[in-house]
Amino acid sequence: MEKRIYPEPIESVSTPEPYTRQSFTDATEAVEALKALYERNTAFLRTSFEELATGVDQHRRYRAFYPEVGVSTASYAQIDTRLAYGHMPAPGHYSTTITRPDLFESYLLEQLKLLMRNHGVPVTVGESETPIPLHFAFLEGTHVDSAFADRIQRPLRDLFDVPDLNATDDHIANGTYEPLPGDPSPLAPFTAQRIDYSLHRLSHYTATSPNHFQNFVLFTNYQFYIDEFCVLARDLMAKGGGGYEAFIEPGNVTTSAGETMPHDGATLTRMPQMPAYHLTKPGHAGITMVNIGVGPSNAKTITDHIAVLRPHAWLMLGHCAGLRNTQALGDYVLAHAYVREDHVLDDDLPVWVPIPALAEIQVALQEAVAEVTGLSGYDLKRIMRTGTVATIDNRNWELRDQRGPVQRLSQSRAIALDMESATIAANGFRFRVPYGTLLCVSDKPLHGELKLPGMATEFYKRQVAQHLTIGIRAMEKLAEMPSERLHSRKLRSFSETAFL
Repeated sequence: MEKRIYPEPIESVSTPEPYTRQSFTDATEAVEALKALYERNTAFLRTSFEELATGVDQHRRYRAFYPEVGVSTASYAQIDTRLAYGHMPAPGHYSTTITRPDLFESYLLEQLKLLMRNHGVPVTVGESETPIPLHFAFLEGTHVDSAFADRIQRPLRDLFDVPDLNATDDHIANGTYEPLPGDPSPLAPFTAQRIDYSLHRLSHYTATSPNHFQNFVLFTNYQFYIDEFCVLARDLMAKGGGGYEAFIEPGNVTTSAGETMPHDGATLTRMPQMPAYHLTKPGHAGITMVNIGVGPSNAKTITDHIAVLRPHAWLMLGHCAGLRNTQALGDYVLAHAYVREDHVLDDDLPVWVPIPALAEIQVALQEAVAEVTGLSGYDLKRIMRTGTVATIDNRNWELRDQRGPVQRLSQSRAIALDMESATIAANGFRFRVPYGTLLCVSDKPLHGELKLPGMATEFYKRQVAQHLTIGIRAMEKLAEMPSERLHSRKLRSFSETAFL
């Protein structure tokens, strides 16, 4: 029997020099301090890892901590009550850990400026007590050769902190987080490690960098929409951009305004699970489109991760089953309520929680339909119906005993059924991201009205282009609105984080 060799015990912990907490009355200076501290601490971990593989002492542990920003107020003074964010609900100390301040620079500047303006208090920057996992310290796109790692004789967990899934959760966003006595209250809806986890997942699922994601996100459940989006985006780039700077495809393949061919990135030989495409504008004000495929599990997965980027709105564009005799193939459904039988969010957001329609989103979608179709007023009702959308997790629900699902659908006044819309809306509600749904009726299974093969091809050619144009126009309308008006107070709970 082979003798097992146990490594010698860890003798000490090596960390960067202690960082003296600083106070700032200028948001730009505070963000610069966060960026410098984050870069110093992650560089320490990267350098330590590289040195270990060249034979440096492996009997010590290497640790660095996330930056932290904090703010305190001693007053109950009311601020502008029209604001959905940018203020603290009660006196006390609030803080949050920070990651990738380079990526979130604009977001951090806005949040800190609002706090300073609304409360007249400084913010502090220092080191938190949360270690940075080695995996999250590497620069984006870093490849670690297995032979390089093999030269480190001890398990990595002996030498570095690794992701702690016990502390990577959504308790803050779900409203179930309770700080211990004496602990600060959360300043932001996500911790640094939760954000890092999602940033890595986004690259994996979409094959594009988180840097490319825009603040206005379209989701679809059909590749036809993506094909049409690519045609439209490439045409825009060839004609100078039309206000957009670049079009970025999976593999970070980039075509800039005024160009007809990509100049950067690597064409993929195999597509990711949920490919993302980005029409970019300065300040992330453009449009991202993601093909989430079919089903509520994918819908939850991708919105769980995109939410950490704090987008200004996301919309579902896709096909659905029309449930009413008065609907025709190609009609639009503007959701104003949802029946949730997707089940993937039951543990995070109970089904008894209502998911309200958001006026700003509804108006933008209705106006976009009117502009693109040329119809208005009473005539618009011929092709678009507003009502309840039911989302189900069983694609073959038609094969069940019809008395169950059909009765529930009728009692709920549902006018359409799909597998993603309620999930996307519910996660928007949960994460305080404005949401909406505009679907297109592609069949009517309750009435035996299904597309024949030739009809299907012609239907997709005709309807997808118009539907996508409506979605893009709606997003452009939302992008013209001030963000403080778009982010509704309806999405905020009793005791909210000050950060959006």
